[in-house]
Amino acid sequence: MRMPIGRRSVMTAAAAALAAPGLPARAQVRRRIRFTAVFSDQDIRAEAMRGFQADLQSQFDVELHLNATLFRQGTELVAIQRGNVEMANLAPQDFSRQIPAWSVMASAYLFRDADHMRKVFDGPIGAEFNRMARDQLNVHVLGPLYFGTRHVNLKPRRRISTPADMAGMKLRMPPGETWQFLGEALGANPTPVAFAELYTALQSGTVDGQDNPLPTSRTMRFHEVTTQFVLTSHLVAYDLLSISSRLWDGLTQPQRDAIQAAANKAIDQSTQRHLAQEQEMVAFFRSQGLEVYEPDVAAFRAEAQRRYLASTQSQAWPAGILDRIAAVR
Repeated sequence: MRMPIGRRSVMTAAAAALAAPGLPARAQVRRRIRFTAVFSDQDIRAEAMRGFQADLQSQFDVELHLNATLFRQGTELVAIQRGNVEMANLAPQDFSRQIPAWSVMASAYLFRDADHMRKVFDGPIGAEFNRMARDQLNVHVLGPLYFGTRHVNLKPRRRISTPADMAGMKLRMPPGETWQFLGEALGANPTPVAFAELYTALQSGTVDGQDNPLPTSRTMRFHEVTTQFVLTSHLVAYDLLSISSRLWDGLTQPQRDAIQAAANKAIDQSTQRHLAQEQEMVAFFRSQGLEVYEPDVAAFRAEAQRRYLASTQSQAWPAGILDRIAAVR
């Protein structure tokens, strides 16, 4: 039996399109990539991700969901694992909830600066930890997205010199064991508060302070409800720009290369802009009437390292990892 000419023509054309050289069938499907993050749409990282979106617009439908409008802080990793979202800005602390060894990558005073952090992730140590994430979490890490060095920001006017001066301070830390331990390592009383609720918590006195990079504190206007910044420099802050490994594995190599190139560009732009803005923030906050000063950083570092090495967290760390990270130049 012969097919009607119209139907036969359509099927022949479709088959020819699928069989065309250099155009595999899966490359014809325009993929949707939903990206979720808790940072503000005014954040430097938001601008970098808009560039990521623009760079991929000819191949992918990239949707940006910022301000925790799609998933709240700390739930994004599970959302990727369940297939509810394709891409996210994930905290290393969230990785450590499921892979205890990852907690070292979120520990205080680990990296010297942003350059040191990037070199660690670009080398064999980064490959080792990213492989853990892929094998155990089903996420593919595109790279670390730097957003500044974290400092303590307080509402009370108490002068802070050493960790002992932080005793009794209710310091907001994100939910999660790794984050809470970081607050303890600074000598404070860590209190879990969602990022979206932090301004109100500071304003009402629910917490005495918070820790974030200076650019983030300005973007979120935390300086309006606090009196001082204590430059503890306790954490080189970064998140992991991550994509579902199921999606990643279903892409062609040219598609993967395009995503990676766009991610690298976004990461580089965000890093450079954050570094430049950090230099400006001290003068800005002082102009707003806030105290900005450096405490005894050596005392904070020594106390934090003592607490980490005495904790159960460090038992899950790969042998010799601190020395290996410190040796990266």
